Amino acid sequence: MILLIRKRTLQLISFLLVLGVTGYGAIQFGGHMNDRTMQTSASVNWGLSFQSEGAPPVANATAEYLKQFNAFYAEKTEEKHLYLTFDAGYENGHTDGILDVLKKHDVRAAFFLVGNYLHTAPDIVRRMVNEGHIVGNHTYSHPDMSKISDMESFEREIRKMEDAFREVTGLELPRFYRPPQGKFNEDNLRMAQELGYTTVFWSLAYVDWYENNQPTRQEAFDKLIPRVHPGAIVMLHNTSRTNAEILDELLTKWKEMGYTFRTLDDLVGKVPVPVVLECGDCNCGCNARCDGNCSCDMRCGCCLMEFGGSDSVGCKVCDQ
Repeated sequence: MILLIRKRTLQLISFLLVLGVTGYGAIQFGGHMNDRTMQTSASVNWGLSFQSEGAPPVANATAEYLKQFNAFYAEKTEEKHLYLTFDAGYENGHTDGILDVLKKHDVRAAFFLVGNYLHTAPDIVRRMVNEGHIVGNHTYSHPDMSKISDMESFEREIRKMEDAFREVTGLELPRFYRPPQGKFNEDNLRMAQELGYTTVFWSLAYVDWYENNQPTRQEAFDKLIPRVHPGAIVMLHNTSRTNAEILDELLTKWKEMGYTFRTLDDLVGKVPVPVVLECGDCNCGCNARCDGNCSCDMRCGCCLMEFGGSDSVGCKVCDQ
C-alpha cells in the first residue's frame, strides 16, 4: 500500500512538472475552455501545457474558441514563423539593450505597455515606434481585468492608454490588447473585440519576471529552445536581466533552427475580423474605430474596401 501511494504521488508530480507557465503566476493548467463550458464572467488564468518538444502547447482555451472573439495565442502553421512580444510594466534599464539587439537582427517585435511606462520612459516608447516595433495595449493601470464586467470600466482602462500613447507619440495606438497577468473572462474578450482590438495571448513563455530572482542563462535556454515551435507567439519581459543578456544569442539560435520573425500585423491579416459595428463616416462595417486619418485600422481593410486601396484619399474624419 505504501509503495502504491508513493507511485501515485510520483506520477502526480511528474504530471505537474510537464505543465507550462501562465503569464505571471503559478504553474497552472485548467483544461480546454470553449463556448459550452466557459461562463461569460468566469475568471480564467491563461495556461499552457508543453507536451512534445518543438510542438505547440495545449492551452486552456482552444484556438477555435478564441477566434470568435478575434483573439489568438499562436499561428496555426507548419512554417517556422515566430512572433516576438514583450510585456513592459516599467523601465529598469534593460529595454534600450533589447532594442539594440532587435535592430541588429532586423527583428520587429511588439511591446505591450501600461500607462506608467508611457509616462516614465517616453523616449524609449518613441524609439520603439521609430524603429518599427508595435506598441500594444496592456491597459493603463494593469488591473485584474477579469474582475471587470461592465463596458464603461473596461473601456476606461483601454481609452486612457490610447490617450497617453497619443500624447507621447502623436499617433494612434495599434489595436492589440493583452490582458494583464493573462487573466480574462469571456466578457473581456467580447468587450475588447467591440472596441476594435485583437486580443493576443502567447504560446511560449517562462518565469522571467522576478527581478530579484532571475533565471540563469542555461535555465532560460532550457525552456526557450526545446519549447519553440512553428507559429509561436513568444512572451518575454523587458525587465528581465537574463533576457537582455541572452537575447542576441537566443535570436541567433532560433535563426539557426530555421525560424524567421514576423509581426503581429502579419499574423492578424490571416484572422477574419467579424463584422460587429459600423465605423462612422467610413461606413466600412468592421469592428475598428477610425483614427484621425480615417484609416479605420488597416488590419480589417475598412478604407481599402470603401475607397479602393487608399487609407486617406477620399476618407472623411470619423466622429466615432
